[in-house]
Amino acid sequence: MAFSFRELPWYLQALVYLLLLVALVAVGEYAPYSPVQSKRQELERTQNEVNSLTQEVALLQDVQRRHSQFRTETEALQRQLDTLRAIVPEEKEVDEFIRILQSAAAASNVSIRRITAKPVTPRDYYNEMPFELEIDGPYFAVLDFFTRLGRISRIVNVGDLDFEGLEAARTKRYPVRPGTTVTGIVTATTFFTQGAEAAAAAPQAAQQPGKRPAAKQPAKR
Repeated sequence: MAFSFRELPWYLQALVYLLLLVALVAVGEYAPYSPVQSKRQELERTQNEVNSLTQEVALLQDVQRRHSQFRTETEALQRQLDTLRAIVPEEKEVDEFIRILQSAAAASNVSIRRITAKPVTPRDYYNEMPFELEIDGPYFAVLDFFTRLGRISRIVNVGDLDFEGLEAARTKRYPVRPGTTVTGIVTATTFFTQGAEAAAAAPQAAQQPGKRPAAKQPAKR
């Protein structure tokens, strides 16, 4: 006896259609190499790549922030270093220092008759570089000269003051300008750092226990 699908009750037909639909969906979702499964796997790979790229972008953004912060800190340290170099330069810069002395003296109406360089005195982390100055001028002009030296960026210490009155100034071999009331000799000391760190490290290395000085090589004959 032939069986016709259309002869089934409508609810059975609907159930069959529903089962077929579920079967098709299941085949599309779980069957290997199905278009839906392939698209799903491709979507998962794309999502994984997006997640990986997102993590890399976040890492790069953090690196960029750190780089900006590091650059800001480096620039601040460089400015501090430049300021320190202006206060205590690495080199002696004798010519520049003498120019500073002469400019301050000219601005204060003080005459520098002689500038004599004294021996450099090494310290732990800097070197003292003194100059003996023979100066003369009005009393308040000399005070202004010292004040100007205290205002310059480079450190200058003035000491060993030995002043005399006008009578001593008249006995000098050079003419004294009108208004001069004092004459004398002072020591202006400035500083620089070149070679100071190596000199400070040498005694410390010599005091380290367990180290012996290297044997002196005999001279070749």
